[in-house]
Amino acid sequence: MNGAGLARATLGGGCFWCLDAVFREVRGVAQVVSGYAGGHLPNPSYEQVCLGTTGHAEVVDLRFDPAQISYEDILRIFFAIHDPTTPNRQGADVGPQYRSIILTHDAAQEETARRVIAELEAARLWPAPIVTEVVPFTGFYPAEDYHQDYFAKNPGAGYCRAVIAPKLAKFRAHLAAFRVPRT
Repeated sequence: MNGAGLARATLGGGCFWCLDAVFREVRGVAQVVSGYAGGHLPNPSYEQVCLGTTGHAEVVDLRFDPAQISYEDILRIFFAIHDPTTPNRQGADVGPQYRSIILTHDAAQEETARRVIAELEAARLWPAPIVTEVVPFTGFYPAEDYHQDYFAKNPGAGYCRAVIAPKLAKFRAHLAAFRVPRT
């Protein structure tokens, strides 16, 4: 699939390795790049972002085919695979770099994000309010090469087995309709 006709979504829901692993299996997602967004420091390194002082969140930057999957469905997958109720935290990962954030690329994405959040709040799927930030996209910095497709490269690593594998299994079991068909 070439870049023509692709849309973009930029999402942060804790460690980018988890989102990266799931969205690589989503039908219609043509590209997943782990990186940093939402902060003030240009071109930050992983070490700088981990300090929690750059303002950046760990995010995935997606290119997807809206003829195969809608932005709304991208968001529904996003909310299903992380806890959007914990400010600056996902499990044992703590700090502003692990916050739940949607960086919108236009007014339509902002409207869709706010509507999906309102629908999820009304459904009371979590025992606490959703704290996901919805902010305009201002820039994206790709993470270092070793962060890209991390789960596939390191399936035996402790974090991959303990954190990423269960999220991927949940996606595969409960959101199978969105998976890339396997032959």
